[in-house]
Amino acid sequence: MVSTNYAPEHTGIGPYATQIAEHWASVGHETHVLAGMPHYPSWSLDPAYKGAWRRTEDHAGVTVHRRRHSIPPRQTALRRAMFEGTILLHGTVRPPRTGRPDAVMAQMPSLAGGVLAARLAAKWRVPYVPVVQDLMGAAAEQSGIQGGDRAAALAGRAEAYALRGAALVGVIHETFVDKVRALGVDPARIRLVPNWSHVATATRPREETRARLGWRPDETVILHSGNMGLKQGLEVLVEAARRDPATRVVLMGDGNQRETLEALGRDVPNLVFQEPADSDDFPDVLAAADVLAVTQRASVLDMSVPSKLTSYFAAGRPVVASVAGEGGTAQEVLRSGAGVLVPPEDPEALLKAVRRLADDPAAAGALGEAGPRHVAAHLTREAGLARIDALIEEALGGQST
Repeated sequence: MVSTNYAPEHTGIGPYATQIAEHWASVGHETHVLAGMPHYPSWSLDPAYKGAWRRTEDHAGVTVHRRRHSIPPRQTALRRAMFEGTILLHGTVRPPRTGRPDAVMAQMPSLAGGVLAARLAAKWRVPYVPVVQDLMGAAAEQSGIQGGDRAAALAGRAEAYALRGAALVGVIHETFVDKVRALGVDPARIRLVPNWSHVATATRPREETRARLGWRPDETVILHSGNMGLKQGLEVLVEAARRDPATRVVLMGDGNQRETLEALGRDVPNLVFQEPADSDDFPDVLAAADVLAVTQRASVLDMSVPSKLTSYFAAGRPVVASVAGEGGTAQEVLRSGAGVLVPPEDPEALLKAVRRLADDPAAAGALGEAGPRHVAAHLTREAGLARIDALIEEALGGQST
């Protein structure tokens, strides 16, 4: 597998790549992962890897080959290109030393990881299977990154190269299919492989966790967890906190926009920036909130479906999604029955939805209960890993599923 993101990263793509690889190793497959240095979501190098250019590690039976790359603390098209370019260069110059594998999978993004995986598979003459988690060409166009318009066409060409030669292409959501087809991929080779919930259920009483975090029993807490980047459009939550001092808004996580958001909300006392919770505490923190927020810029339509949604649904709390109604994120929230939609970049609409839920505990409870039911029916780890196994088996010539 080629995946720039891998453990110890515990948000975003990293947990999925890690659980797939460790699953393969647990059933007896020799498993290698070509990965980057841990950096997400803070977009800063994990201190444990300071000064490291290359490392080979063993984690849960998986051999992880790490290669150093640039890590841009702020995203522009040029800095993203350097990030991708150094991944491609180092992986090409120093590929992992392994025997000939049976297949090569890539988690995309990174875009360079997809290109590397395609080249390695061609070298070994084995099936190549990318799984598209985000569409980088569309991301450059829709996310608001500086210079994104110029980068979109270049990213699209690289994406097409990384996908067209694949034996099969996995996509995590059906809204990606048309974009992947437009890149020249035969629709008969596209398979839907949704992500799954990779977190445990909460174990501590909500009241206990709220008290530990300093959240009063009588206050409404809106929690956003995960990456603080451009596409999230988290300014809407900063403004919501400013408009309603009685509501606590918690931004838990990190990302290249955190400093900008902190400066924007410096005079808002009910806006709290919280470090990412560790894996054991994470489910309890999610379950302690009154509302879990997912936000995106209005321009984000079909390039990304936030991985946080699977964790939100498992937490059993209502979701308020400030996203474009025609995008994949909105579709997932509606499909789950676990949340409500409000127009993106509209803090007043978001606050109205939160107040309605606070005033109607029965409705909030019904939405919260729908999330775990949806996870149990559609988003279990076992089902997700089985879909990945079926994808690889089919690429290797097994019966199509």
